[in-house]
Amino acid sequence: MSRDNLLEPVHPGMRVLWWVLWMCASVACSPLPAADDGGGGGSTAGGSTAGGSAAGGTTAGGSAAGGSTAGGSTAGGSAAGGSAAGGAGGGAPHDGGWSLSDAGNVSADGGPFTDGGPSTGRIPLSDLGTRGYLGFQGGLYPGGSNDVPAGHLAVGIARAMQVAPLDADGGASASGKVVLLSIGMSNCSQEFCSGAFTTNCDVGSFMGRAANDPAVEKTRLVIVNGAIGGRVAGAWVSPSSPDYDTVRDQRLQVLGVTERQVQVVWLKAPSAGPYALPDTRSTAHRFKADLGSISRALKVRYPNLKLLFVSSRIYGGYATVPLNPEPFAYEHAFGVKWGIEAQLRQMAGLGIDPATGDLDYNGVAPWMTWGPYLWADGLSPRSDGLTWAVTDFQSDGTHPSASGVSKVGAQLLDFFKTSPVTRCWFVAGGTCP
Repeated sequence: MSRDNLLEPVHPGMRVLWWVLWMCASVACSPLPAADDGGGGGSTAGGSTAGGSAAGGTTAGGSAAGGSTAGGSTAGGSAAGGSAAGGAGGGAPHDGGWSLSDAGNVSADGGPFTDGGPSTGRIPLSDLGTRGYLGFQGGLYPGGSNDVPAGHLAVGIARAMQVAPLDADGGASASGKVVLLSIGMSNCSQEFCSGAFTTNCDVGSFMGRAANDPAVEKTRLVIVNGAIGGRVAGAWVSPSSPDYDTVRDQRLQVLGVTERQVQVVWLKAPSAGPYALPDTRSTAHRFKADLGSISRALKVRYPNLKLLFVSSRIYGGYATVPLNPEPFAYEHAFGVKWGIEAQLRQMAGLGIDPATGDLDYNGVAPWMTWGPYLWADGLSPRSDGLTWAVTDFQSDGTHPSASGVSKVGAQLLDFFKTSPVTRCWFVAGGTCP
């Protein structure tokens, strides 16, 4: 199917086929408004400024490792994106037969807005700051900031310092292992290993790079690729999902480790569904809810899990198949942002978010934060220089090519080597913070 066909209205008789495709991932695209200067997405609550360095890091191989250095963001934070500020629910699926009104339908440069090609006009969440997208505030964290709030960061550092070798039953052991596990779909699997799942990983992937980097801890740390092709967020929301059994039997056991030794997870798994922002049924809102369920499921399957790092999709503007094109690839980040903010607000005493459910990191959920933020607007450079060329993707414009895998692999490696909540267990002789 050509991209031009994807941008045309879908015939009613094709909607069943579209829905089947959506159960695997996400769907096609049509024009949407770009960023606006409003600061929607909720108002700040609490709001004392927070210092500390972000769990992000510096650039690697010309690509940002996600998150910037600390400078202080509001610890109370903005609303967790529970409702759309620029328009409520309703509307039809975003399948080419529905779009927002033309009002405000302009790109970051003031021109026509598109969902495909070398640029869409959207501003990366990390560059958006206090400005808004359809009324939802930018930044990776509350207040338009890219910095982990100081109080949350302090808890994360404390949890990181508790990461220690465990035996197969989860007991402390000097000869035990620390497992870093990936959970997600095909893109996640390719970027993490891009080989035979857990061995013979591509040299440009995260695991391939880590294996060849002398600074990475190799005596106690075991890195396992648990991501499975086609398994988007909905596949991981229940601890009884058979996919967790697959991870246990075909990934962890293959490398001689157990579920009780898993202490760190990197999650990259967008939600499926045919709605775009500002619709309250959007995939961004759905992922916010899914993230809550996934975090609790992970804690059930991996009772010693302490740290959860979440990343959103890479660029989707070159997509020639309806798996996760724009605007869904871009908007996935808002679901990540809102889910993390829900935990921030709950732990600040502002109550449990009804969309995510309980995210208490002292009980039912791990401490969570952003992993590297991976989206850039095609060939339009992000503030740190990151771009996505069509050659960074396979023929479907969705899955990364070798160069795309290498870009994400470099960002992941840099993130885990430099973050104040990872250095002490990922880097040989490293310390936190």
